[in-house]
Amino acid sequence: MDDLVKAVKTCLNKYADFSGRAARPEFWWFWLAQVVLSVVVSMVSQTLSGLVSLGLLLPSLAVGSRRLHDLGKSGWLQLLGLIPIVGWIVLIYWATQPGEAGANKYGDAPAGTPAVPATPSAPGQQ
Repeated sequence: MDDLVKAVKTCLNKYADFSGRAARPEFWWFWLAQVVLSVVVSMVSQTLSGLVSLGLLLPSLAVGSRRLHDLGKSGWLQLLGLIPIVGWIVLIYWATQPGEAGANKYGDAPAGTPAVPATPSAPGQQ
């Protein structure tokens, strides 16, 4: 539960921050909270549901961009979501992949991400 609250707070605090990186848990916890909130609010009012969806659009795009940055990809690749089914599958696949270990061109690895693993030397080499 703490992870959910932390992820939602982080995403809402960085609602328009398209720079940096977001780890898988941050992205997926925010996504889950957004879906649950949308379902609950849609039971109350369709108009209110539309307003909530509109209000969460920018934070969703920002965390999606940061998630793609964690993989070393451009945030503009979210536009693949405009391609029905195939684009969605590609984006979901990428969102489930582990981020790059260590820093990449978008910044340092998110907190809690393992450091760059040491490459084992081949047998007989030092």
